[in-house]
Amino acid sequence: MTLIDSHCHLDFPDFAGELDAIIERARAAGVERMITIGTRVEKAMQAAEIAERYESVYFTIGTHPHEAARESAADFATMRKYAAHPKCVGIGEAGLDYHYNYAAPEVAKRVFRGQIALARELGLPIVIHTRDAEDDTAAILKDEMGQGRFSALLHCFTSSRALAETALGLGLMISFSGVVTFKNSGELRAIARDVPLDRILVETDAPYLAPVPHRGKRNEPAFVAATARAVAEAKGIEPKALADATRSNTLRVFTKLDASGPRA
Repeated sequence: MTLIDSHCHLDFPDFAGELDAIIERARAAGVERMITIGTRVEKAMQAAEIAERYESVYFTIGTHPHEAARESAADFATMRKYAAHPKCVGIGEAGLDYHYNYAAPEVAKRVFRGQIALARELGLPIVIHTRDAEDDTAAILKDEMGQGRFSALLHCFTSSRALAETALGLGLMISFSGVVTFKNSGELRAIARDVPLDRILVETDAPYLAPVPHRGKRNEPAFVAATARAVAEAKGIEPKALADATRSNTLRVFTKLDASGPRA
């Protein structure tokens, strides 16, 4: 299998001092590229430096909903600046998270809409995080899509079938993480089974949510192969077919990714 880990966090301290080994293990597992996802605008330089150091790594720039209360106009100027970097492939992760409510809902919604507008303006995809906020997420996506189309994906999908159907109806991609491998994730596997093959991505969300058989360990990009196998099993297809489809889908949504072939 040749895979792309569409969502990881290589700039997190969990990986400090180990990136050479982590990138090599990913390569050995067939992971040709990784996208390290922005969560705080002030850490953009670190993400860019990692992408510049490793040919197989790309990055996004954005404000995670946990950080929305600290967002300012200057952050959007910084996002626009880093979005011009040749290895910056998207905006986000952005969205809504009412589980922790680190930002008031109205603030979080404003910041989310601002990042959608920026993604639309720049022609980049937006990586969406949603937790315990399905109704508001769906309403914003519908409203914003009505104001002008934009490219987007729901990352680490663990939400309802209704939200999946809404996202698919709007033309979004859906990305599955190691959660799909968990014993109690039968309904999630059923959703993965039914999502069209040309709309699925796979990810690790590393260092979080390591898939079975690595559950309980620190996650890393090499483990995306286990998630791909679980999604393939749910869909009743060969793992290579799933890997080929998710690679193609990732290249289609992240249009700045170099499509020339495997990277080391």
